[in-house]
Amino acid sequence: MGERSHEKPRPEDLDASDLRIAIVVSRYNQEVSKRLLRGALEALERRGCRDPEVVWVPGALEIPLAALTLAESGAVDAVVALGCVIQGETAHFQFVAQGCADGIVHVNLDTGIPCSFGVLTTFDREQAFARSGPTNNKGAEAAETAVEMAHLVRRLQQSHG
Repeated sequence: MGERSHEKPRPEDLDASDLRIAIVVSRYNQEVSKRLLRGALEALERRGCRDPEVVWVPGALEIPLAALTLAESGAVDAVVALGCVIQGETAHFQFVAQGCADGIVHVNLDTGIPCSFGVLTTFDREQAFARSGPTNNKGAEAAETAVEMAHLVRRLQQSHG
């Protein structure tokens, strides 16, 4: 009954050559966001995705609306959400990080289009830079997650639809 679970994605699950991917990026903490975007674009290029759409938004709380609009358009197979929220001295950090995360969950569940979460929520800039560098880049991870989930959703729809 069904296929066996795999510990690691199969190579075909990371082939993005036939996928339409969009990336939504927050301008807030732009220096970090650009590093995440670079990682995501490089990962998608390695996986065969050509010319993903990149949409910039003011901040992390605006990511879910742009992602939802793209997902509902029918023009993409997956969305990658990228940004960085760094803790300050007030509770603002918690509200922004939680609102963004909750919004991304809604995009996934309300549309059925995978929207991966590549929004860093760190205690300081040093942590943000450590997670957006050339060897440890959460943008790249989010891009690969979007590709894998797009294939999984497609496969599940074909076998159960």
